[in-house]
Amino acid sequence: MDAQPSPARRAALAFIFVTVLIDVLSFGLIIPVLPHLVQQLNGGDTEHAAYWVGIFGMVFAAVQFLSSPVQGALSDRFGRRPVILISCLGLGLDFIFMALAPTLAWLMVGRIISAITSASFTTANAYIADITPADQRGKAFGMIGAAFGLGFIIGPLIGGVLGGINLRYPFWGAAILALCNFTYGAFVLPESLAPEKRAARFDWSQLRPFASLALVRRYPQITDLIVIMLLAASTHYVYQSTFVLYGDVRYGWGPAGVSYVLAVVGVLSVIVNALLVGRMIKRFGEQRAMTIGLACGVIGFAIYGAAAKPWLFYLGLPISALWAVSQPAAQALMTREVGADVQGRLQGAIMSLVSLIGIVAPMTYAGTFGFFIGKRAPVHLPGAAFFLAATVLSVAWLIALRHARRHAAAAEPAAA
Repeated sequence: MDAQPSPARRAALAFIFVTVLIDVLSFGLIIPVLPHLVQQLNGGDTEHAAYWVGIFGMVFAAVQFLSSPVQGALSDRFGRRPVILISCLGLGLDFIFMALAPTLAWLMVGRIISAITSASFTTANAYIADITPADQRGKAFGMIGAAFGLGFIIGPLIGGVLGGINLRYPFWGAAILALCNFTYGAFVLPESLAPEKRAARFDWSQLRPFASLALVRRYPQITDLIVIMLLAASTHYVYQSTFVLYGDVRYGWGPAGVSYVLAVVGVLSVIVNALLVGRMIKRFGEQRAMTIGLACGVIGFAIYGAAAKPWLFYLGLPISALWAVSQPAAQALMTREVGADVQGRLQGAIMSLVSLIGIVAPMTYAGTFGFFIGKRAPVHLPGAAFFLAATVLSVAWLIALRHARRHAAAAEPAAA
């Protein structure tokens, strides 16, 4: 850990907060319109569009699975700053490409480029581990979660309004934001990894598929935490692959209506990450905070699936928002177990494994949603995908309980 003075550390954290915020804003802009653009270019109905959205998510995740470990290794060798800047520049140019895509195939090419260049989220986690003491990382990761929430307040709202005029406009807005982010970072984003703490050489083994699995096997003490994060990440894909079309089918929301709901989600996320994560981790400890957060996620998904009326769906939002406590707690626990020269590769490995899960998850949730709104379904159940997500997250919650018991048992002899 760098012996930075506290003001310098706070300033660096503020820089990375703004960088992540602008990136999330750019992605948030296209969330309400991407499924509708896929539907428009495909010329199909909602059921067929759901399958294509699932395919888009599957391809995006497959590409990230291959590229994320490489980006993490690059940041360990050459520093976090250049990787973040190249990511922002690549995303900005790619959003322009997608804004001009004339066919579904070209839109797919654009999403593949997005998957390759979207490294800033992974590298941001390594950046935080560089500049933050171990006992404060949970709170710092919570602040990055607040950046995500704030981005999802503003981004989808603007995207919904622009998408109501033209489905291409949000992509142009996202391009402007990403390029502004590149410009901002080029002038003010400091490097967080000192040259003497960088990896001695670039690890070419990271170019091999499944290299992330080999890295994770070197740290068996974090296996439970990684499994928990992977299961939790897999349930996040239910939003990407079904939420926009689910809102259309069940509540008739459309791009604008979905954007308003996402804005409420963002507000709640900011409140939880900025105000509650640090307090809950301090009050309950990282282990229990993680378990409580996962339990809230399970309840929230179950409410979403059962909500026949919009007001019932809204009821689940504040409960589900507390799920955000679990990820910073798990990340803080993991970063204690590895050195500074491996943080980038660890975060890249985790992102790669999340992407591996994402190869299957989007199509699974989109297929479940499409099947249960189609003519072949034994019962019309638009919320089936959310019930499936609740089941998967329940498994993560059970593993978290087991991990907490193991941790407590290991701590007793040490205390004695």
